[in-house]
Amino acid sequence: MPGSINSIFCEDVVMVKILADSTCDLSPALISKYKIGIIPLYVHLGEKEYKDGVNITPSEIFKWSDEHKETPRTSAPGIKDIEALLDKGSTDEYVIFTISSSMSSCYNDCVLAVEDLEMEDRVRVIDSANLSTGIGLQVIKAAELSASGMTGAEIATEIEKIKGKVRASFVVDTLTYLYRGGRCSGMSAFFGSALRIHPRIEVVDGAMHPEKKYRGKNTRFIMDYVRDMENDLKAAISDRVFITHSGCDREIVEEVRKYLESLGHFNEILETTAGAVISSHCGPGTLGVLFIAK
Repeated sequence: MPGSINSIFCEDVVMVKILADSTCDLSPALISKYKIGIIPLYVHLGEKEYKDGVNITPSEIFKWSDEHKETPRTSAPGIKDIEALLDKGSTDEYVIFTISSSMSSCYNDCVLAVEDLEMEDRVRVIDSANLSTGIGLQVIKAAELSASGMTGAEIATEIEKIKGKVRASFVVDTLTYLYRGGRCSGMSAFFGSALRIHPRIEVVDGAMHPEKKYRGKNTRFIMDYVRDMENDLKAAISDRVFITHSGCDREIVEEVRKYLESLGHFNEILETTAGAVISSHCGPGTLGVLFIAK
């Protein structure tokens, strides 16, 4: 008999273990609550290597990037890193979520690790086709399904039903980091800075696409971005919505939260800070509102 969501806290309940790479940008509190195993990606600052969420912070990345006028390199976890989180000797099942396979080799590395351990019968690797808490929304849903008593195969089937309904977008304060990372031309970065242009980036079919440009100072362009989604937000699945940002001013985040509360639609409004990998590409002052459509 499937258990309730509260059974996730019971140590004697056998569950499918949920793993995700560190780009899911879930907070330590959510990772602990839902018992998520995290696979860190790597961040390279010059010759030094760090683990996302372990020994490097976004603020350190921004400082280094501004001093060196370049974006840090990031890389997927090694196969041995992934294997270390899989217990071949147990009877546990696993569901692993990765950042979109079009953005990283993390998905392929996870598949290779599972094959190397000959655990294909007990491990499902899911290409989230997303990033940041666009992954996190899927991970939390999987944890809830695990707590209800579903098998790994059943969880994977249910996630495939919602994966294409995840709405992940964000608006950036500066084009500098996207430019340094080769994601926009130098001319676009120049005019974006000069004209206070802030693009909205949306994840579609596993890739990032510019959708719209906003102008103005922080509060104005971020709130314009959020209000533009009002109809979609009101039609979303009401379980939860994420506010995920890379170090925005507190008053801006609170204004977004109050606006979402005013809709009277979501059961949970969750806030997370983007991790080192995501922050290194989007730069400071980026904010996204992420949810699942019906």
